[in-house]
Amino acid sequence: MTILQENSSTTSAGASASSGGLNPTSILHRTTWRPPVAVSADGMYIQLEDGRRVIDAVGGAAVSCIGNGHPDVTKAMKDQIDTVSYVYNMQLSNKPAEELAKYMVSTGKGAFESVVFVSGGSEAMEAVLKLARQYFYETKQHQRSNFIARQLSFHGNTLGTLALAYHPARRAPYVDLLNKTNFHHVSPAYAKRFQKPEETEEEYVERLRQELEDKFQELGPDTVIGFVAETVVGATSGVVPPPKGYLTAMKSVCDKYGALFILDEVMSGMGRLGTTHAWETFGDGAIPDLQAVAKGLGGGYATIGAVLMSKRVTDGIRDSAGFMKHGHTYQAHPVSCAASLAVQSVVDSQNLLANSLEQGELLSSLLRTKLTTPNSPLSPYVFDIRGRGAWWAVEFEFAEPKGDAKPLQFKGGESFAMLVQAKCLEKGLVIMAFHGGANLEGTKGDHIMFSPAYNVTKEQTEKIVEIFIESAEEVFREDVI
Repeated sequence: MTILQENSSTTSAGASASSGGLNPTSILHRTTWRPPVAVSADGMYIQLEDGRRVIDAVGGAAVSCIGNGHPDVTKAMKDQIDTVSYVYNMQLSNKPAEELAKYMVSTGKGAFESVVFVSGGSEAMEAVLKLARQYFYETKQHQRSNFIARQLSFHGNTLGTLALAYHPARRAPYVDLLNKTNFHHVSPAYAKRFQKPEETEEEYVERLRQELEDKFQELGPDTVIGFVAETVVGATSGVVPPPKGYLTAMKSVCDKYGALFILDEVMSGMGRLGTTHAWETFGDGAIPDLQAVAKGLGGGYATIGAVLMSKRVTDGIRDSAGFMKHGHTYQAHPVSCAASLAVQSVVDSQNLLANSLEQGELLSSLLRTKLTTPNSPLSPYVFDIRGRGAWWAVEFEFAEPKGDAKPLQFKGGESFAMLVQAKCLEKGLVIMAFHGGANLEGTKGDHIMFSPAYNVTKEQTEKIVEIFIESAEEVFREDVI
């Protein structure tokens, strides 16, 4: 067999210094640079093919909530493979799926009646759309066909979820294919960027509530299936929590017109923010009719997502069709469900949410000390540091810095965040960088996210900040035009 030789040159700041000399690849990667190959992992540490050992400070994509290789989870997966490795959910159920469903419903403390399992976050949100429509179909409200979501949101990478969400960069190649008839958008709830100077927080929330109600009226109140929001905005803008009272206000509009209140907690849920569900902390009492979760559910050990349904939605479907008119081949996969049960058992039994809150406070304190003091060269360019538990973001603003600092640009037209991500990887740290979450056009703002495992230690937290600050300051010194 002939192996084609690969040109190892790269075209993006995302490439690390070690990209040259890597083995050829037949993968069409999701990056313009060739990502290094992981060969083994233990906890938060990943061994790369080139010999480096790196700290994963972002859990892949806010997925790996207890790190790699936990013996309880690997044992559960091996035992399940030895017992039942696969059954098709339209023919047979399985014990891990039934047990996980009971556990998931119990986490809502009365909010949920039932659950369905899928293979990830995009599938979960696609299932949300279909279940929401099916609910109104079964309850003889066929005229309800419109969804309302928000600008600067992300709900998945299927055509349906891209149409629902409004992430400018990810939508761009597919805009002509996206459904614009049934998916509509209102303003993001990002107070630090979009609240008017003269507005109080209450006035800002009321303006957003009125905008949603106006959209209902524009579309016809009885045509709206539901309003969809990330409880805390994830990758698009970087760990942006809602203003106080916002979710309650938006739910009140849904309740007024009989629509569903739908939350996307694919990234923010399953303990990432210190509570099992993000709405427990940020919802101000607003409980969803439908909710999607994924990443932290299986912790990266297996591909899984879920949709949690209220009694209203469950009864509406069960009392008519009696079943969900949607599904996938690997839905409720026995090994995925067994892995998820084990992950959640580790989180619960080791009290890891409490640890994540403690280490999150340390991470926040260290970031603020290093980045916002007068002796930090980056201080005028730090727009915000925000988060909770095991999920934090630092947002930079180089176009409109504070005080007398001058606007800056970086070599090659690269964003600061992407340059820092590459520099961190060179120095042994995996973080997640984004550009374009600060305006509706997707052209402004740099943010970097940290989402370490819930069992991160004090020493690891300190090391994460040390490497990050060293990398950010080095980029600032060397790559400014």
